[in-house]
Amino acid sequence: MAQPLVKKDDDHDDEADYSPFLGIEKGAVLQEVRVFNDPQLDPRRCSQVITKLLYLLNQGDSFSKNEATEVFFSVTKLFQSKDLGLRRMVYLIIKELSPSSDEVIIVTSSLMKDMNSKTDMYRANAIRVLCRITDGTLLTQIERYLKQAIVDKNPVVASAALVSGIHLLQTNPEIVKRWSNEVQEAVQSRAALVQFHALALLQQIRQNDRLAVSKLVTSLTKGTARSPLAQCLLIRYASQVIRESANTQTGDRPFYDFLESCLRHKAEMVVFEAARAITELTGVTNRELTPAITALQLFLSSSKPVLRFAAVRALNKVAMTHPMAVTNCNIDMESLISDQNRSIATLAITTLLKTGNESSVDRLMKQITNFMSDIADEFKIVVVEAIRSLCLKFPLKYRSLMNFLSNILREEGGFDYKKAIVDSIVILIRDIPEAKESGLLQLCEFIEDCEFTYLSTQILHFLGNEGPKTTDPSKYIRYIYNRVHLENATVRAAAVSTLAKFGAMVDALKPQIFVLLRRCVLDSDDEVRDRTTLYLNTLGGDGEVVETDKETKTLLFGALDIPLVNLETSLKNYEPSEEPFDIDSVSKEVKSQPLAEKKAPGKKPTGLGAPLAGPPSTVDAYERLLSSIPEFLDFGKLFKSSVPVELTEAETEYAVNVVKHIFDRHVVFQYNCTNTIPEQLLENVSVIVDLSEADDFAEVLSKPVRSLPYDTPGQTFVAFEKPEGITAVGKFSNTLRFIVKEVDPTTSEAEEDGVEDEYQLEDLEVVAADYMMKVGVSNFRNAWESMGDDFEHVDEYGLGPRENLAEAVSAVINLLGMQPCEGTEVVATNSRSHTCLLSGVFLGNVRVLVRLQFGIDGSRDVAMKLAVRSEDEAVSDTIHEIVSSG
Repeated sequence: MAQPLVKKDDDHDDEADYSPFLGIEKGAVLQEVRVFNDPQLDPRRCSQVITKLLYLLNQGDSFSKNEATEVFFSVTKLFQSKDLGLRRMVYLIIKELSPSSDEVIIVTSSLMKDMNSKTDMYRANAIRVLCRITDGTLLTQIERYLKQAIVDKNPVVASAALVSGIHLLQTNPEIVKRWSNEVQEAVQSRAALVQFHALALLQQIRQNDRLAVSKLVTSLTKGTARSPLAQCLLIRYASQVIRESANTQTGDRPFYDFLESCLRHKAEMVVFEAARAITELTGVTNRELTPAITALQLFLSSSKPVLRFAAVRALNKVAMTHPMAVTNCNIDMESLISDQNRSIATLAITTLLKTGNESSVDRLMKQITNFMSDIADEFKIVVVEAIRSLCLKFPLKYRSLMNFLSNILREEGGFDYKKAIVDSIVILIRDIPEAKESGLLQLCEFIEDCEFTYLSTQILHFLGNEGPKTTDPSKYIRYIYNRVHLENATVRAAAVSTLAKFGAMVDALKPQIFVLLRRCVLDSDDEVRDRTTLYLNTLGGDGEVVETDKETKTLLFGALDIPLVNLETSLKNYEPSEEPFDIDSVSKEVKSQPLAEKKAPGKKPTGLGAPLAGPPSTVDAYERLLSSIPEFLDFGKLFKSSVPVELTEAETEYAVNVVKHIFDRHVVFQYNCTNTIPEQLLENVSVIVDLSEADDFAEVLSKPVRSLPYDTPGQTFVAFEKPEGITAVGKFSNTLRFIVKEVDPTTSEAEEDGVEDEYQLEDLEVVAADYMMKVGVSNFRNAWESMGDDFEHVDEYGLGPRENLAEAVSAVINLLGMQPCEGTEVVATNSRSHTCLLSGVFLGNVRVLVRLQFGIDGSRDVAMKLAVRSEDEAVSDTIHEIVSSG
């Protein structure tokens, strides 16, 4: 198959030398335009010149205004020719040149004459050109002709007017909407294209009126659409009405019977469009799917490749959500595995893998093995992902499926393909315990000849976590140590870390591990040497068979719950001294950024918005600010600071935002204020807070700003006490109170007397998420298992009707204020179940892990299973209380 394609490409290269447009130049073509002025016109020569002009325009060449004007006026002289072919070329070039409004007048009379000509070809093309180049003023003059053309007996003329109406609807909708009666009449036309274009235009005219569209579909579903193209459009409009009425209507779907009746249409395109529409209905049931699946099954055995491809692709999508509904088509799809079209074969394979039963797995594997060498990597990835899903569905068949994956892992392929295979093997090892040892050995053999550094390091990391837990960990040591001698520095460093993990977890192997690590001390790369020295010192026992202490295991296997950006910033700011660097002093906030407050565009930073020296994290800077205020010293260590919340609209007299600082028993509001009026000076600025909707809080301190000149940020603070160990929530009403003094613009001095004034601010809420800090974990499964189930709390909740699962997942994440792990915040389109993993640190520095399992039924009701593990039983209970009350 490849050879003819290459030959065909070669032929095209050879033919390029004989292209009539080869070496064409704009200047030369513009010179040739002079032939339009000859007394005796040569239609063939003129057509060739226009063709060259069209070629230049479509290749991206642009004409200057003078050039375009000259060409346009020359072209208008060709209307005197009666040659039909040349006249068609004239219409095309006028459309492409798009003359200006003052030039259009020159050609309008000729086009209007053609529009009333007895030659239908002239009439249709003149309508298209006129509608393309005219503005609203001229359009009203020819509107009567266009209305007549819509109901013209000649289908070419009628279609030209309708298509022009579709284009004009974007620029002159008021005029086109007046043609509804004529368009409605054209919908009843017996000409297929006229009915198709009329229906498209009528729907666009009424698209903003849902009731009118529904009435249009209702009237046409009674059998008046004879054109297959119009019938396909009608099916799409009916599907749209069904989707829009899904939220407001109960019982049987409107127009479902119409869609089902279209499955018996004589035109194949209509049958397929109806089948696809049924399969894509929201919450479709197996009973509704059955007739559509039957129609698609018939297409699988069609002699036309396009029908086979369309059917198998539609069935592939159905198999993602309703695999059992597609099982009746398995025999037909098995015959497509050997189809000459590789796209059809790939879709057939992946669909079979989703719908096949346990007994057919071995037979499918044999067929796929011969098939894989003939397809591109992107198709292979689809097959690999389908095989992974099949293995998780039938875990007893893991041997044959793992063998298949290991065999294709040895074949040639790109990075994405290899990564998909490795990811599949890793997932199967984690979810199928029996597959662990064979899967690890296959990965070990792969890294012996792996050309991708990323995959090698990922496999070594996974091997270090899972290898020591196997029955015979020593058999993996050889593969790991080979990487120290044969790979680049990045892989060597990963191999050293993996060896250390084996030494820490398997005490019997520690003497051999020490011998191997000592050989790495003199490595040429400093990262490898540093890691080796660290592990030799931390493993302890000097290579003897002794148990590794808990701190060393935490170092090697524990999740780093500190963002690397924060760690890097703290290390840069650390000044060498007798006191060692304290990692507990590093902020655990996920978002680390230069200290700049959120503000309205065009305004200077308010409050702490003025940039500080160096790149400290937000929490560090806030902590330094608060510790400099004596009244807050007794509040203890700052746990968390929120992002700034705007309390004023943009471009108002005063700009105010607030930051919520959370302590164990206190909450401090930092109001960052900016005076944006040059003629005013504000003094004794404070915020009066109403606690009527925040019963658990008591105000203990208010610290005003003495003076707030123009465009100079200032901070005022209000502190509240709250009960310890309770996630107190509430709504706070805020009023800015100050004394305003007028400022002389010439001397910039303020008057002595001022006026007391108030300015109402937006309300502020303290929510449960304010007591949770977003802290991620690198390996959720390891963190979950190491946390243990001593303080695990599991319960189920109903979240009510939701638009989709993504909306429910987002709502719960925002409610808890935790960090999503491993990309689980992303929900696949049309997914009916999803698992989301969250991590965080609760007030009191209590680590919390959450596993959420969502499911959605046909009525869009969402159910959720919530499992919480933490270091404190009370915190686990609190998370459930937040969800149940949220």
